[in-house]
Amino acid sequence: MDDDLPARPGASHPQTPDGAPADAPRAPRRVVLDAGGRAPLLPAARAAFVEALDQGWADPRRLHAEGRRARALLDGAREALAAALGARTQDVDLAPSHTAALHAAVRMVARGRRRVGADVVTSAVERSAVLHAAGFVAQRAEGAHVTVGVDATGAVDVAAFAEAVRAPGVVLAALQHANGEVGTLQPVADVHEAASAAGVPLLVDAGASVGHVDVGSSWDVLAADPGDWGGPGGLGVLVTRPGVRRSPDWPEDEDRWFPGGVSVPAALAAAVALQEARATAAERDARLRPLVDEVRRTVAAAVPDVDVVGDPVRRLPHVVTFSCLYVDGEAVVTELDRRGFAVGSGSACSSSTLEPSHVLAAMGALTQGNVRLALHHATTAQDVADFLAVLPGVVADLRASLGVR
Repeated sequence: MDDDLPARPGASHPQTPDGAPADAPRAPRRVVLDAGGRAPLLPAARAAFVEALDQGWADPRRLHAEGRRARALLDGAREALAAALGARTQDVDLAPSHTAALHAAVRMVARGRRRVGADVVTSAVERSAVLHAAGFVAQRAEGAHVTVGVDATGAVDVAAFAEAVRAPGVVLAALQHANGEVGTLQPVADVHEAASAAGVPLLVDAGASVGHVDVGSSWDVLAADPGDWGGPGGLGVLVTRPGVRRSPDWPEDEDRWFPGGVSVPAALAAAVALQEARATAAERDARLRPLVDEVRRTVAAAVPDVDVVGDPVRRLPHVVTFSCLYVDGEAVVTELDRRGFAVGSGSACSSSTLEPSHVLAAMGALTQGNVRLALHHATTAQDVADFLAVLPGVVADLRASLGVR
């Protein structure tokens, strides 16, 4: 008889295992395809971070037992990072972010070599942090920020770069190892050879490469981003080869290069994540590279008026970018997000500005309706298949809403 009575206010309703009412509308399955610079934390890194919260919470500069334990964890993290990057432990500095590491690298080398001049040479497709730092240094010291162009795939012109670094007054050159927006690998070895011959140190931004591909040894200063390889955000890694002159242009501090130090748990988690990422890199490459190839093929075939950019062969295994004519990138990202897919758009380092990508512009590629995917360790073939099934309809609907057939 009670079955026929209406439910009382506050009475319980049938629920699903996650606690939601059984008749409640279900949220779409979330598929994250935007892991560039902020990949999901690897399980081993999460475990290391939590453990270090208990063991490494103290100030590593203190002399008591808790401080010494934190110092031991921090030194161990630096040692592990150095080993993974092919460097000496004493050459590894930890910064509060990847951006801070890049800014500091440009500023400290420029100041250390200020007697040489004040000019900085970069490619036109560097991360915004590098371009802004180069412009800052050049303007402050009345030098020049020289940018070298790229081809249609995003690869820098080696001959033009070599000519630029041979000019008098160049204190630093900067070239990314790979472009995190379009995936193209840069001819770093050739550029490093030219810079070395000219006596100019080369800063290599490997923020999109470390943990995914081998970065080699063709660099004088190397910057890396733990957030990109499955470590925690809020940390940057900077490695400086012996012999590179550098000097801080900020107030004196006990930690000369990055005043205030960094989080010990974050440093330990970053080191553990890099070890795991390197150990599984071959497997992830074999699994993710074909998925990116599938995206490149399917998008080109299924979406009219689309520009799939970046080198199809000499590229990162997990990054792909394409642009769709007649639609706005923000609108595409928003609609895909509504349907459960997290993707990027615009410049990977300044997407919040909603400005057209300076990388695509330098390549002469279409900047409208840009979509950037960066796959991660947990991305599956089904995730990509579901995305490709939804994308053509999203683009078609947005074009139709603008009256474009």
